[in-house]
Order: sequence, then C-alpha cells, then structure tokens
Amino acid sequence: MSQTQGAAPVLSTPSAARAAYRSGLVAPTSGHAPGHTQANLVILPQDWAWDMLLFGQRNPRPVPLLDVTDAGSPHTDLAPGADLRTDLPLYRVWRDGELVEEVPEITGLWREDLVAFLIGCSFSFEQALLDASVPVRNIEQGRNVAMYRTNRQCRPAGRLSGELVVSMRPVPGDLVPVAVQVTGRMPQVHGAPVHVGAPEGLGIADLDRPDFGESIQAQDGDVPVFWACGVTPQAALMASRPPFAITHAPGHMFVTDAPDSAYRLP
Repeated sequence: MSQTQGAAPVLSTPSAARAAYRSGLVAPTSGHAPGHTQANLVILPQDWAWDMLLFGQRNPRPVPLLDVTDAGSPHTDLAPGADLRTDLPLYRVWRDGELVEEVPEITGLWREDLVAFLIGCSFSFEQALLDASVPVRNIEQGRNVAMYRTNRQCRPAGRLSGELVVSMRPVPGDLVPVAVQVTGRMPQVHGAPVHVGAPEGLGIADLDRPDFGESIQAQDGDVPVFWACGVTPQAALMASRPPFAITHAPGHMFVTDAPDSAYRLP
C-alpha cells in the first residue's frame, strides 16, 4: 500500500475516512468526518483486559470507554462493517512497554486473544467548539494536536498505572468560559478541561516541546487550555510494561459512525 504522511484533504464522512486510511493514507484525523465521534484505540491480550477495563472505570476523564470488543473480534458496533486492524491511519506496536514500530495496519499481528478498547477522543468536541465560534488552532494550522505527559498520577488498576496525559489547545482568553461550557457537555470525549493556563502547574516545562503530536502556535491573547487525553493509556503501557499491546499512533484515531451529538448532554 502507498502511504502519505502529513496534512490531507478533509474527508467528509466516516466511511470515506476509513476507506482512505485502509488504502494507505497516513495523516492525523483531526477535522476529518466533522460531526462524528473519533476514538482512541488500545488492544491488549485478554489476560490484561480486566486491568484495562478497571483502569478506565477508575480514570473516566482520560479513559472514557466507548466500547470493548469480544476477545478475537476486530469489529465494533460504533462502525458496523469497519475493521479495527486496517481502518486507522497509523498504529503503534508495544512489547514489554517499549514502542517497537509504527505500522499502517495490524492484520498480521492479530491474535484470537486480543481485546480492543475504544476510548473517547477530544477531536470529537472540536466541531462543537467551532460551532460555538471558538477557534481550534491545530485545525487552522493543519497540525496534530499537542499532547504532554504531566505530574498527575492516574489511579492504579491492577497491573496498570501511569501519569495523566493532556492535550492542549490555545483558546482566546475571553472564550475560555465558552470552551469550558461546550466541552463540559461531552464527558464521554473527555469533557471539560482539567487545567487552564500555567503549564508548570502540570509539570510541563515547555509548550513548544510536546511529548506527542506537534507544537501549536498560539495567537495574541490565547490561553493554553488542557484536556485529559486518551493517550494516557500509552503512558500506562510504558510504566506497566505488558508483554504485548497495540494502540493508535497519537492523533491518528478510529473514526466511528456515531454522531458527536450522541455523546452531548442536553
């Protein structure tokens, strides 16, 4: 398959997005299939599935679980007919907590004991922010969102533990209350921010050096706003070192058929 890394034309529907990724397009999914929910992906052997399920239950802000597959099934009710082995733009493969490769599909790595967890993603509230006239700088700049490891620890669950990871979007200062209100109505895709301003309060030394994704250029009057991030389980994999795992590459999500409105409170 051919691969294209970087910015791509906006793909307007979930099926078009998944077909493009299946055909080899590698690009961050922010802005694609607007109005439809995107999901982080974590795949673990069945003997680690309970730990992951409990980790999500105990840490619902960074790990809001949208679906869990049966062992051996690469399919989800969030997108009937889709294949979790091929329909994301980029995957990460982990062994003993170490990232060993990034690949565009995982069919050859699939096993009958694997369980997939689909976790809410903050890309899903970006359209709601735009609808409320809150600019989304990473979309404006055609970049992956900036993500940072923090000094906040998640609540451990079985063998899984690790620090909170956050995504950051610069928001005009006078629109921060609007951003808080809009995203607070969408708890299944991370909800309201966990921190506003002062990145050092999260142990972040330099906003220009994100741990994942790309740095985002703030405009005059912007304030850094931080949301819990679905890359948090990847930090837990690094800390807890399960023998085998597969995840999405940060910013390269699974685009579901579910409308964002399904996860929006009235």
